[in-house]
Amino acid sequence: MSADRNAVDTPAARLQALFEGHRLTPTQRRIAHSMVRQAADVPFLSSVELAELAGVSQPSVTRFAVALGFDGYPALRRHLREVAPAEPVAAARTYNEYQQAVEAEIENLRHLAELLADPRPVQKAGRLLAASRPLPVLGLRAAASQAYGFAYFAAKVHPDVRLLHEGGTMVHDRIDACVRAGASALLCFALPRHPREVLDTLGYAKQAGLTVVTVADSAFAPVAKVSDLLLPAAVGTGLAFDTACAPMLLGRVLLEAMCDDLPEAQARLEEFDARAAARGLFVE
Repeated sequence: MSADRNAVDTPAARLQALFEGHRLTPTQRRIAHSMVRQAADVPFLSSVELAELAGVSQPSVTRFAVALGFDGYPALRRHLREVAPAEPVAAARTYNEYQQAVEAEIENLRHLAELLADPRPVQKAGRLLAASRPLPVLGLRAAASQAYGFAYFAAKVHPDVRLLHEGGTMVHDRIDACVRAGASALLCFALPRHPREVLDTLGYAKQAGLTVVTVADSAFAPVAKVSDLLLPAAVGTGLAFDTACAPMLLGRVLLEAMCDDLPEAQARLEEFDARAAARGLFVE
């Protein structure tokens, strides 16, 4: 999530600031992502422990430290202890694998709350999305449900929301149609594993003149290079299939920010409620 000098000062934010401006390989982005997620513990981890945490080799951790401008991992760890001091987290109670997955998601939500302490990136995104008429919302494969959920609620307050959830050459045609109709921004939900098609589509959208706002699992996700504003929210990886509670919640927060820049939003909601009551749409 973009930040400036006035942004909230936290261990995670300081780590992200350390990584910004460096051209990292996919493996190095994975290490950086793991470090941000465990910001309080990282200054106390050995290179072997960090490698295990990130699922990479120990030499990859060393090369990562050198890529950041340090002589090696020990120098990086000393720097982290100086700029992000924290006490190691106390040993957790024993959980079964299902509880561990839930606890991991709770931690992802805590991290999201920490990032939202600086509301300006989300507020900026809300303004961009509110001003785009129509508003295309992209989500392919694993992210399709996130895009659908956002588009479903956004359509209640935004006059023209267009869901793009099927790939192929048709998605470029639909982006062209949005641009011809006056769209100025596109919202993308991008979750792992990141389809190459998403990067190609976002690149096409930028060439067409759209400002790309992306909700992704990490500030170092592959889609970062084709996004104008990236809002990170980590996914859970403890089960056979990733869980995406934090990206879903960030989508709802983004909806709230968009509503703040749509003067007619409240009136539209009240109108919908009146029509729904007249039709007996919901069981009370």
